[in-house]
Amino acid sequence: MLIDTKDAFNLISKLSARKLVNITKVWGSFFWSKWQSKPIQKGLPISISMEPTTACNLGCPECPSGLKFFTRPTGNLKPRFYESIIDQLEKDLLYLTFYFQGEPYINPSFLEMVKYASDRKIYTATSTNAHFLNDENARKTVESGLDRIIISIDGTTQEVYESYRKNGDLSKVIEGTKNIIKWKKKLKSSTPNVMFQFLVVKPNEHQIADVKKLGKELGVDSVKLKTAQVYEYENGNELIPEQQQYSRYQKEANGKYSIKNSLEDQCWKMWSSCVITWDGKVVPCCFDKDATHRLGELKDLSFQEIWQGEAYQKFRGQLLNGRKNIDICKNCSEGTKVWA
Repeated sequence: MLIDTKDAFNLISKLSARKLVNITKVWGSFFWSKWQSKPIQKGLPISISMEPTTACNLGCPECPSGLKFFTRPTGNLKPRFYESIIDQLEKDLLYLTFYFQGEPYINPSFLEMVKYASDRKIYTATSTNAHFLNDENARKTVESGLDRIIISIDGTTQEVYESYRKNGDLSKVIEGTKNIIKWKKKLKSSTPNVMFQFLVVKPNEHQIADVKKLGKELGVDSVKLKTAQVYEYENGNELIPEQQQYSRYQKEANGKYSIKNSLEDQCWKMWSSCVITWDGKVVPCCFDKDATHRLGELKDLSFQEIWQGEAYQKFRGQLLNGRKNIDICKNCSEGTKVWA
């Protein structure tokens, strides 16, 4: 999480004595597990990601949602089911991200769900391609209490932008950004914190300075440079940038590419967070895009039963004793992130 001072105070304002106790339990469990090399889990997640929908209006390469090659069904998170999950977690949960796959604003109940969490003093964030941020949706977004909105902008000219954001319209992204900032001012709201996210790939790496300039001109709160995941990287890939600081991959002496992350046998996320799909599957993290590592179904079990259950503990144990052997970990960006 990249947080400026005002945003940090907003996040802190969501804390309670119980949430602080929970954070302490999770933190202690993580370090005790590392020391013992066996999984110990106390407390509940500090943060979770929930998937509003798997549908998307764009067709970005390297994105299962955009390429429409999911092995799991497409659908929208239902409000009542969502509320039942939040009701289980609200007293301990600090941070809620409305994103996994898909474009959140496609779910017609998305902003109502944001408000439900916001009213319960949970920090809320989302990531969007901004094509649905018309004037009305921008106003409703500010009124929902959303704390952070991450706007994907992977180019500062239409030609470069659409080279990755297939079927995308840069003018809509800029218009949507302006609408959010306009309604923040009109409603005298300090939220949402507006972040530009720039996925650095070879076709756009020459526009890094330009996107920072554009963000400043529009009045966004920050610009984040993100390294790009590619599925086929060993023999090189046309998306891998030439500037090494913006790449997850490095070229070896034999001409092959490898991921920079050393993949140590530990992962804070396995103790502090998880992802919940639109239909209630609990999976370890956002790298499990097809939900192949299903640790439980919220239609069958309570969240706590899943979180501290046998399947989750077994997965944590595998990670502590051989993370490189877990398929979804092999392309993990933890340790290779770049922030602007």
